[in-house]
Parts: sequence; C-alpha cells; structure tokens
Amino acid sequence: MFIETEMTPNPDTLKFLPGRAVLEAGTANFTDPDAASASPLAEAMFALPAVRGVFLGSDFITITKATEEDWSALKPSVLAGLMQFYASGAPVLVEGADAGDAATMDDEADAEIVEQIKTLLDEKIRPAVAGDGGDIIYRGFKEGVVYLQMQGACAGCPSSTMTLKHGIENLLKYYVPEVVDVRAVS
Repeated sequence: MFIETEMTPNPDTLKFLPGRAVLEAGTANFTDPDAASASPLAEAMFALPAVRGVFLGSDFITITKATEEDWSALKPSVLAGLMQFYASGAPVLVEGADAGDAATMDDEADAEIVEQIKTLLDEKIRPAVAGDGGDIIYRGFKEGVVYLQMQGACAGCPSSTMTLKHGIENLLKYYVPEVVDVRAVS
C-alpha cells in the first residue's frame, strides 16, 4: 500500500491519501481520544502520543499533531499506523456510529435562505476546503448570521479566519443578500 501525503495550510496538520475510499459519504471529525471510539481508524491514530486530531474525508485522512512536535519524527509512525490499520481489515467507522453531526440553529421561516446557503457551501466551498484537508460544516443561520464549524486542517489554521471572513463571507453575501456576517463555532 502506498500512502501519499500533502501539506496543508495548517503547519500542524498533514493530509494522508491512502489511495482508496475512506468514507463513503460525509466526513467525521475527532478532536480527542474519547470521541474516537466511533472509529477504529481514529483510535489507532490517537494511540500515537503526539496526535491531537483526526479528520476523515471521502478519500483522505487529516492528522493534526501537537504544535511542539515535529512532522519528521511523527510522520513515519502515522504512515505505519495507517498501513497496519488497513491491513487489519477493520472498519473505518463502527456500524451505526455517529460521526458527530451537531444540531443546527435555524428558524423555519428562513428555510429557503438556509437551502441556498447549504447549496453554496456544498457546491463552491466544501470542495476547495477538502482539497486542503478540511471541511466546513453548516451549523445555523440566525438573524443574518451564518454559523460554520471548521474541521480538519481548517480548525486552528492560521489562515482560517481570512478564509472565513474574506472568502466564504464575501461569496455568501454576494449570492444571498440576507447574509450579513459569517462566524466560526466550535
């Protein structure tokens, strides 16, 4: 098995491409070992002491390390752990496990606006963000404010605020005049 790696805009995060599907649909974000019980793959990665986050996409795994750690020391362990996991034949997610989708804070009167926002996120924003090893999850629209959660390489990335405010906010305001602000939630 050959696993490619790619740098992300976040220096603490690397994107690993195993050359096969990781998740059939959606994404899964694990920010601590306790949450990883839903994923044998995430549990295997959290067994490495320097791992601080595991994000699973359609065909990639994004690993976030402790800031004080160096990728040159950690990367071989991550690669070995990924190869061992895939050789085991274990499932990526436990059947029936919740990948962590949180509830949204929407007003039913805004259903049409919310649908426009979600469509723009899915078609124009999420593919670009996935290319960098992350994801942006819609969490709500209330009183003109769109609430989004940054995941994977996007969470904690030095350029995430600029991406959110100048890229995503400008795009949403252009297509959906009801949007007045975009805010990150954790």
